[in-house]
Amino acid sequence: MDPKIASRFNENILKTAMRHYNIADESITALDGFESFIYRFERTDGRFILRIGHSERRSPELIHGEVDWINFLAEGGASVARAILSENGNLVEAIPDGYGAEFLCTAFTHAPGGPISRAQTNNSVYRNYGRLLGRMHALAKTYQVSNPAWKRYNWDSPENNTAEKQIPANETTILEKYHATLNHLRKLPRDADGFGMIHQDAHPGNFFVDEQLDLTLFDFDDCVYGHFIYDIAMVLFYTANGEADPAAYTARFMPVFLEGYREENRLDPFWLAELPHFMKLREIDLFAAIRFSFGEDPDDPWCARYLSGRRERIENDVPYIDFDWNSLAKYL
Repeated sequence: MDPKIASRFNENILKTAMRHYNIADESITALDGFESFIYRFERTDGRFILRIGHSERRSPELIHGEVDWINFLAEGGASVARAILSENGNLVEAIPDGYGAEFLCTAFTHAPGGPISRAQTNNSVYRNYGRLLGRMHALAKTYQVSNPAWKRYNWDSPENNTAEKQIPANETTILEKYHATLNHLRKLPRDADGFGMIHQDAHPGNFFVDEQLDLTLFDFDDCVYGHFIYDIAMVLFYTANGEADPAAYTARFMPVFLEGYREENRLDPFWLAELPHFMKLREIDLFAAIRFSFGEDPDDPWCARYLSGRRERIENDVPYIDFDWNSLAKYL
């Protein structure tokens, strides 16, 4: 979290947010949050999540655009943690931070179930994972933001692409690979059949699984207008990470995932060829973000493992996953 934002947060901000959502002192628990302050709370009408972000990171308009999209998905039958109204009847509550900016509060239903376990990593979950993304993308084809001022960014907007600012100017080869990937992807068609609002970060850490193996997706903070295949690429990017044989994992996971996806949405097999390019974009984005935030030798084991050998792979155009993507066409 930005230290400047963290320094402005205090007990009075939290208490004001709690009053907005009728939260009792004994019913709220702090959770880990990377870019926002996150809490779990309970009321007589259920369990919820309170998120307190800041206007210097996301404007009130962008937050409104996020919750507008989430609730559109929920109303369309997608299993997402929907935004709830405050005591004042608002989806977003602003609290002045004392420095001319605002903390922005939103609250969401608590997803049923819990983080996916190893025992739940099976074909039923893979298929439901695909169904959920397919449903979201099918709904995206008809989505119109309720207020034009709330429209979220495109995936390739300067506001969304932080790697450009995080990669040092002397990293000429990394920058060259980044720009080449970005330029290729910017040439792709943006028609309604393959482009619309996407989650952009639908990895397993952002959904819960219940006892029936149904998934509920949350954390739409990064949602943008983008290619549907980008969402699918992000799923594979994170689920295959750490696998001893990513290609073998892809051969097991993707057919089942895509069969579930196809039940809810049809996507032209043409897009499969773009999976490696979108994964390469995320590979460079994550490489830049980790080094920018934690340095060359991060303490976090996952970050350290990710950085190991990553520069060489990017500079030498090593595919994130070496796979015959056309072999998946029959599942779409």
